[in-house]
Amino acid sequence: MSALKLNALLGAAVVTIGLWLVWSDLPSAVYLLAGGGVAALLLWQSATIPAVWGWATALLGLESLAWPIWTMVQVRLSTVEGAQPTDQQMGLILTAILFGLFSSIFWLTFSYGIFKRMVWKRDEPGGS
Repeated sequence: MSALKLNALLGAAVVTIGLWLVWSDLPSAVYLLAGGGVAALLLWQSATIPAVWGWATALLGLESLAWPIWTMVQVRLSTVEGAQPTDQQMGLILTAILFGLFSSIFWLTFSYGIFKRMVWKRDEPGGS
């Protein structure tokens, strides 16, 4: 197995574990399909190992960003029309926003750094 394929499989596993941490109540088949889809995407989109990890961290950032949005939608759907969310639901939203936005900013910035480094290496004299 080539190093690129191994890194794509590891990147897909990391993204799938991140999906499981954010949405732990999904069926197992969803995680298997997501892992296979991410592995295929990483192999199709990435020609180098840094590109694999750049895309994997970008996907982690996007799923971390989707977590607070989905939490707010779930709370809105579970409350009665015209009623205010409970304190527990508001705490859940606050936790999702704080941790979700912090982690999404971290992962998207990390991804940006990987892609920026790839461009710098390519533009250097003697770079690939």
